[in-house]
Amino acid sequence: MFASSMDTVRDTARTAGTLLIPMRFVWPYGGRSVFLSGSFTRWSELVPMTPMEGCPTVFQAIYSLTPGYHQYKFFVDGEWRHDEQQTCVSGEYGVVNTVLLATEPSYAAPLANPEMTPGSSMDVDNEAFRRLVRINDGRLSEAVHSISEADLQCSRHRISAFLSTHTVYELLPESGKVVALDIDLPVKQAFHILHEQGIPTAPLWDFSKGQFVGVLSASDFILILKELGKRGSNLTEEELETHTISAWKEGKAYLNGRVDGQGRFLSRQFIHAEPFDNLKDVALKILQNQVATVPIIHSSAEDGSFPQLLHLASLSGILKCICRYFRHCSSLLPVLQLPIFAIPVGTWVPKIGESNGRPLAMLRPSASLSSALNLLIQAQVSSIPIVDDNDSLLDVYCRSDITALAKDRAYTHINLDEMTIHQALQLGQDSFSLYEPRSQRCQMCLRSDSLHKVMDRLANPGVRRLVIVEAGSKRVEGIISLSDIFKFLLG
Repeated sequence: MFASSMDTVRDTARTAGTLLIPMRFVWPYGGRSVFLSGSFTRWSELVPMTPMEGCPTVFQAIYSLTPGYHQYKFFVDGEWRHDEQQTCVSGEYGVVNTVLLATEPSYAAPLANPEMTPGSSMDVDNEAFRRLVRINDGRLSEAVHSISEADLQCSRHRISAFLSTHTVYELLPESGKVVALDIDLPVKQAFHILHEQGIPTAPLWDFSKGQFVGVLSASDFILILKELGKRGSNLTEEELETHTISAWKEGKAYLNGRVDGQGRFLSRQFIHAEPFDNLKDVALKILQNQVATVPIIHSSAEDGSFPQLLHLASLSGILKCICRYFRHCSSLLPVLQLPIFAIPVGTWVPKIGESNGRPLAMLRPSASLSSALNLLIQAQVSSIPIVDDNDSLLDVYCRSDITALAKDRAYTHINLDEMTIHQALQLGQDSFSLYEPRSQRCQMCLRSDSLHKVMDRLANPGVRRLVIVEAGSKRVEGIISLSDIFKFLLG
C-alpha cells in the first residue's frame, strides 16, 4: 500500500516533465500538531504531518522535491523547531535542517550536507516567510484565548510559592570567586580591575567600618566619565587617578544612589541579602531597587561583625532555578505556553506587541557614544539595539561595554561626543567581555516564541536580554529582559 502510493507520486512527477523525488520527513519527538515548511514551499505554507500507525509520537510527511539543496523546519505546537539530530545550519531563519538531494528517490529521513551553504532561493522568500509567521501568530492568538485569567493567576501563584519556599543557598555555586574592592581605591584602578577581571560589578569594602557599604557598577563609570567630560574636551588619566571611590561617593552619591529620568540622584541604603532569605524577596529587592545584582553576605557573629561575601545573586540565577524546577512539569504553568507578543512583557515597537509602557530605544551606529550613554541613563535601560537604516539589528550597546574604554587607557584620549557607537564597539570587540561573550550579545527571538522558550534562553549564563526581531529581515520589533520576565511573573 505504501509502496504503491510512492510509485504513483513518482510517476505523476515524471509525467509532468519535471524530475521530482518523493522524500519522507520525520519528526520523532512528539507533539499535538506538527507541520513542515521549507525552501521547497518558499516558506509560504505549512505541510501537515501525521502520526505513524502504532507510534503516535513520530510524525511524518511525504513531499516531492527537485534535486538540489533544501532547508526546512518544523512547526510543533505553535513553535518553530529543528531536529538537532540532523545536520543544521544557521541562516536567515535561525537554525534550520538541510538536505542535499541526488537524482534517486530516498524513503528515509533526509540526509544533509554540512559543507553546503544556503542557495539564493532562500534569499527571495523573506516576505513569504513573514506572511507564514503572521498566519501562525494568528493561530497562536487563538490559543491564547483558551488560557483563562484563572490559569494565569494559578501560574503566577505557583511560581511565587516556589520562590517563597526556596532560599538563596540554592544560588550558591560549588566553587567560584567574587571580587570586592576597597572603597579607598582610585577610580582609575577600580576601572581597570573590572575590565581585567571581566566583571560588570563589584561589592565595596570599607576597612574603617569593617563592612560592605555598596556596589561599584558599569553605571557608576558612565556617570563618572560624563562628569569628567564636562570639564574639558578630553578625559585625563590624572583626573581618574586623584579621585578615590569614596570621594565620588561622598561628592555625588554615585554608589549609594540612583539616577532618575532627569539625572537627579536618589539616595538609598546598601542593598544586600543573607543566605536564608527566600528567592522571592531577593528578586523583589533587585526589581524595586533597579540593581543588577545583590551581594549575599553572611556573618556568624550576632552583631554582624566579620561579614563574609558568598555570592552575587542575580535574576538570571533565580530564573535558572525556576526553569530547572518546572522543567518536567511545565503543564502546571499554563502561562508558559503563551507567545510573548500576546502578553504584557517586554518593550515593543508600537502596534506590534503589548508594551510595558516604555518607548523602545534604538540608535544608529553613527550616533555618538555620548548619546548612547545619555540614553542608557535617562531611559533606565541596560542595553540599546544598534540598527541600520531599515531598523534591522546590527549589534547591541550595553552599560557594561563602558569598561572596554579601559583597554590601552582609551579613556585618556577619547571625546564622548566625537566617538561613534561603531567606533566604541570596534574598540572593544576583542575584549567584549569575559562576562558577556560576543556570541551572547545579540541573542534574538521571534514574537511567536513561547514564554517558556524565552525564559529558558534567558536562564543561560551571560544572556541578559533577547532582542525580538522579524523573521528574515531581523527588523527590531522589541526587546525583552530578565527584569521584564520577573515583573510579569510576580505581577
